[in-house]
Amino acid sequence: MTLFARSGTARKGLVPLICGALAAGGLAAAGVATLEPGAASASSHREAPLISGTPQYDNTDLYAFVSPDKPDTTTIVADWIPFEEPAGGPNFYTFADDAQYDLHIDSDGDAQDDLLFRYTFKTRTRNGKTFLYNTGPVTSLDDPDLNITQTYDLELVRMKGGHAMSRTKVADDVPVAPSNVGKASMPDYGKLRSQAVYRTAGGAATFAGQADDPFFLDLRVFDLLYGGNLSEVGRDTLKGYNVNTIALQVPNDLIRQSAGQPVVGIWSTTQRRNAQGYYSQVSRLGNPLVNEVVNPQADKDRFNASQPSHDAQFLKNVTNPELPKLIQGIYKIDAPAEPRDDLVDVFLKGVKGLNQPPNVRPSEQLRLNTSIRPTMHPKRLGVLDGDNAGFPNGRRLTDDVVDEALQVVEGELLGAKNDLGDAVDANDKKFEKSFPYVAQPTAGSRGALAKGTTAGADVKSQLGDALSPASAAGGTSDTVLIAGSAAAGAAAILLLGTVVGWWRRRMRRAY
Repeated sequence: MTLFARSGTARKGLVPLICGALAAGGLAAAGVATLEPGAASASSHREAPLISGTPQYDNTDLYAFVSPDKPDTTTIVADWIPFEEPAGGPNFYTFADDAQYDLHIDSDGDAQDDLLFRYTFKTRTRNGKTFLYNTGPVTSLDDPDLNITQTYDLELVRMKGGHAMSRTKVADDVPVAPSNVGKASMPDYGKLRSQAVYRTAGGAATFAGQADDPFFLDLRVFDLLYGGNLSEVGRDTLKGYNVNTIALQVPNDLIRQSAGQPVVGIWSTTQRRNAQGYYSQVSRLGNPLVNEVVNPQADKDRFNASQPSHDAQFLKNVTNPELPKLIQGIYKIDAPAEPRDDLVDVFLKGVKGLNQPPNVRPSEQLRLNTSIRPTMHPKRLGVLDGDNAGFPNGRRLTDDVVDEALQVVEGELLGAKNDLGDAVDANDKKFEKSFPYVAQPTAGSRGALAKGTTAGADVKSQLGDALSPASAAGGTSDTVLIAGSAAAGAAAILLLGTVVGWWRRRMRRAY
């Protein structure tokens, strides 16, 4: 079956469809395992009513792959804050101080986390007397011209049966890479990025900061599946937008059960502190697009608050997914027969012989076999194209999960070979070849600096030391500030006097 060619404008996007199918499959498996009440998982860009109003807590995507340049380690990338407009100041994009950003590892397939990596952030303002994010060109992460700064702590929590057994501080007070305001403010953003990579004594590496959104797809699907006629497809809707990224690289031996059982399940969550001081989970993400296109409106918020061990409650959304029926209704493509056991096997349990752990309890997680070495030439369709180092064996930054999901949901694994896709095959920016791998964020400036603009022509230089951090203020700057204030006051008095004089003359006029 060929609905859309792999090349040319005819290749259309049913991305959400396949994604929905994938998610549905995962949930169905969970339901088979247990039908106890509870919760399930996952989020994406603005995918649920509550989380769409609080972007700092909205986990948009999760990636996990054996590090291509360091195959004895695994890299996990998790993103938050969708649709960051690069020039969206003066308040740019920070992680929330009242949240816990968690990466969960299930090393034995029982649908409960065995390890938890927790990131918590702290924001500081150097000078509250200016509206500026930075008061001059920022050349390092400790540059006093960077007015708003963030640092984070990283904690490793060992879990058992849903309870914390031990806690270890892995990193303390690590600086966050700032938002890329623009060329005048961040003349060498790559330098700032490199300074934000922190390596621990135990062989791990961690990074937090802004990055280009690595997800690529055409989101016009929500306009009743590309307008009902596929006349507008192939545009990467996320091109030019940034996200806030957490990247963690850890030794494989730390996260897997053993060399003989190398499969791990991974998901991410956000917990937000409420007015009483307690944390509650508000976002969850394993496989891509699960909550976005599989769960109906009535289940989305509950799904974000749920745990993998309780995924059974969403069974009907998976065994009888809405998306294939919608495609059938609009484009007359027959939906595969239900229930979709093929999707359940692949996305809730892992592929047998590839990334399915023994005695697996079905649940919605991103499953990765850490013993499969990365390939020199990754194929965007991953396992579907014979590249077992890619999705759904984990998820690499370059994996085209939309096309993969679409083809599977329309029956690829049932013998209905197809060539479906959304005509967006790659990210608009190249990914880095070393940790943290994500591409640098798009800058707030769109082109070259204006003619004649130099580093000495920045705002700080023009306005004087009034914009210096409070700690750096000295007698000279005080003098300048006082002189400036006095001049401004004199000008105001002169202007007031002029106005009063004009008013008096006007009142003496005959008319």
